[in-house]
This record gives sequence, C-alpha cells and structure tokens, in this order.
Amino acid sequence: MTDQIIDSQEFLPREVRVNQLRNLIETLHIADEIANKGYLISSSELADLMDINASAVTSRGDNWAWRNWEVSRVRREGNQILWQLERVD
Repeated sequence: MTDQIIDSQEFLPREVRVNQLRNLIETLHIADEIANKGYLISSSELADLMDINASAVTSRGDNWAWRNWEVSRVRREGNQILWQLERVD
C-alpha cells in the first residue's frame, strides 16, 4: 500500500508536491513550537497534527516516537488525555 502511495505521488504535478512539502514543514514547525514551549495538547489536537484518527493516538500507549519527537501521555483532565512532545535528534 505504501509503495502505491509513493508511486502515485510521482505522478502529481510538481506544484502539488511542493505544496505538500510546505504543509509538511509547517506541521513540523508547529510540532517543534509545541515541544519547545512545553505545551500540552489533547489527543484530537495531536491526531490533527499527525493527520491520523484520534483513536489511533490513544491506542499507541503512554510513550512512543513520532518523527523527531517523543510523545508522552502526561495526564488526564476530565475526559481529555493531554500529551507532551519532546524533540529527539
């Protein structure tokens, strides 16, 4: 499946691929700012950042890696789980 996605990306116009890269860089900058400032984010916010379903976030456990960040479940506030990102290089 991943190979199919990669193959289909090759056929997209250059402008579309560059725009996707810009969006990716913006997402990574947002993740860096969240980590640098020590902000806590909810499962749904983290899912939006990662472009996955919120249930996929909570099913990963309390600590896991995403790209250049260690993601840690910090606490629960009411019915909301809060997560923290820490940059790892």
